[in-house]
Amino acid sequence: MTLSIEKTIEAYVKNVTLKQMIIVPAILLLLSLSILGYTAYKTSVLVEPGMEKDCNTKVLWGYCIGSPVELGVEFKGGTVVIFDSLKTPDELKAEFQGYPVTQAREYGGQERKLVQFGTMTESVHGELTRKVNSEYANPEIKQMGEVISKPLQDQAVRAIILSFLGMAIVVYIIFRSFIPSMAVVISAFADIVFAAAMMNVFGVLLSLGTVAGLLMLIGYSVDTDILLTTRLLKRKGELNDKIKGAMLTGLTMTFTTLAALVALYLVSSGSYIISSFTRIDIIRDISMVLIFGLIADIVNTWTTNLGILKWYMEKGKVKQKHIEKPKQRRQTA
Repeated sequence: MTLSIEKTIEAYVKNVTLKQMIIVPAILLLLSLSILGYTAYKTSVLVEPGMEKDCNTKVLWGYCIGSPVELGVEFKGGTVVIFDSLKTPDELKAEFQGYPVTQAREYGGQERKLVQFGTMTESVHGELTRKVNSEYANPEIKQMGEVISKPLQDQAVRAIILSFLGMAIVVYIIFRSFIPSMAVVISAFADIVFAAAMMNVFGVLLSLGTVAGLLMLIGYSVDTDILLTTRLLKRKGELNDKIKGAMLTGLTMTFTTLAALVALYLVSSGSYIISSFTRIDIIRDISMVLIFGLIADIVNTWTTNLGILKWYMEKGKVKQKHIEKPKQRRQTA
């Protein structure tokens, strides 16, 4: 089994060109950015003239720009109601149209549904609570204020940007080269974008738990990229042999972590499989974010980053040969 894996990796390294390596992650990145852009467009709100100050985000072409990821109640406040129902999300939206409903979606599996509402008065909230408790089975009602204010959201965005810049600087200091530093940043950025896009596709809201998952994903992505870059730039030996060794180590790490995360997801979603199990929604959401990100990391690290580094090192060898030839001729003369 190990020999077959090594042969597959060796054939991949020798036969796949840089263009072939980059095309798949490029398509995934464009698709992910499109999903995030569509979500931001869908959540944008038309601002009436003179009301621009009430917009919590930037105003563009008369619209208050929405979030590229669906926000949970921790970020925008409101009420979340979870219950069992055979109705579709569209039917639930129509039923609760008398309330400030912002989202209705499937929640996990079976008949479980999640309906999210905006802020409302105590009397309206009480009416909603009575309706849900009387008409639906196994209800869960969560009401939260806006825990994370707009200034703190801006600080979080700046912190992520600065973390990427700091990461690039540290990598540049270690390897003293611009291209490997940018390859690490590009790979980590693509991992985060793909994970965020899949959150929208599978209905995972951006909460304090999923933010923690995204931050963990940045660290893991950088870890695999540093492993690859160190093996290629710091170790001696034939380039393809170094790539093969790095892939064996890195893929073993990633698939081991993926197996643990899948087990974590199944246990946290256990009530959908075994009714006596307790469902832990926050652990389930974190594990989903990390699973999406690690799948993207396999693609981006071992295609995008590997392709850029391989091109960079082969180009460096070509330059070195052109420099060495004149020296040899002078010695002969």
